[in-house]
Order: sequence, then structure tokens, then C-alpha cells
Amino acid sequence: NLDGDATFLPGGSFKGCSRLTQGGTGVDFAEYVKDRQQALCRFAGVLSGNAALADELVADVLGNAYERWQRIGELENPHAYVRKMVVNEYLGWRRRAARTAVRPEMNELVEPVADHADAHADRHQLLGELRQLPPKQRAALVLRYYEGLPFNEIADLLGCGENAVRSNVSRALQ
Repeated sequence: NLDGDATFLPGGSFKGCSRLTQGGTGVDFAEYVKDRQQALCRFAGVLSGNAALADELVADVLGNAYERWQRIGELENPHAYVRKMVVNEYLGWRRRAARTAVRPEMNELVEPVADHADAHADRHQLLGELRQLPPKQRAALVLRYYEGLPFNEIADLLGCGENAVRSNVSRALQ
């Protein structure tokens, strides 16, 4: 049973969600947020290219996940499900904002490196090239090389076939 009303607070905590498991089994929502929110924010940041948008995406996804946690928490891999929610939210946001969105700066996601100019230049070039990719190709690359997922899991997350994922990755790398 979900006890009380929960409220998402800035900084990744939830007010009023101390007991969010069903019948003593499954994953506790508050514990899940504590353990996985930073990883979700980094993932969303690489997808969106904007730290503020990444926080917003993750907050929206966690709010939606909380409403369905009774089912999600019982899954074998709730993190995979929530990660798919982040991908879907990102792709939905991209579709909704395609005509009005200004290309976000990704520099705020990149932490400075101790005077390694070549590494910094390479990273800057890579982020610039990622920004130019269509959303599905970008998502496929991030899931493959940032998250390290196999093609079949990427296909499940993006809702397409493995061959489409391979094609998106191949086209993105050209």
C-alpha cells in the first residue's frame, strides 16, 4: 500500500513516502530514488544536452513512476523500466519542442579537466556532434556507448527492432 501523499522535493527527496513497497516485497521507492536519481540525471543530461532539462525530465519521470510504483517496484528490473520512461520522456519532449527549442549548451554537463587540452577538445567536439544528431540516433548512441547496453535492450527501450538500432548507431557514427 502507498502510504499518504508524496511530494517530490528539489534535490531528489520525496516527502511522505517512507513506506512505498507493496506487501513487504519489491523495491522501496524512496530507496530507489536515493540510489538511482543521480545516475538517471546523468543519463538524462547526456540525452538532452542540458542539465536543467535533465533535472526536469527526471523529476517528471520520478513523479510518474511514483504514481505507478506499486507495479514498477515489483518488476524484475525497475531501473530498466524507469530508464525507458526517461528515454520516452526525452523523445516526447523533443517531438513537442522540435520547432521552438533552441539548441541547448552541453558545456554545463562537462566537468573541467585538469589542463588536458586534447581531451577537452575531443570531448567538446564529441558533444557538438551529438547535438547535431536526430533524437533516435542520439538516444541509440548514448544507450549503446554511455550506458553500455546491448542492441536488444536498446531496441526494447526505443520501441523498435534490433536492426533499426544497429542502423541508427551506424548512421550516427558516419
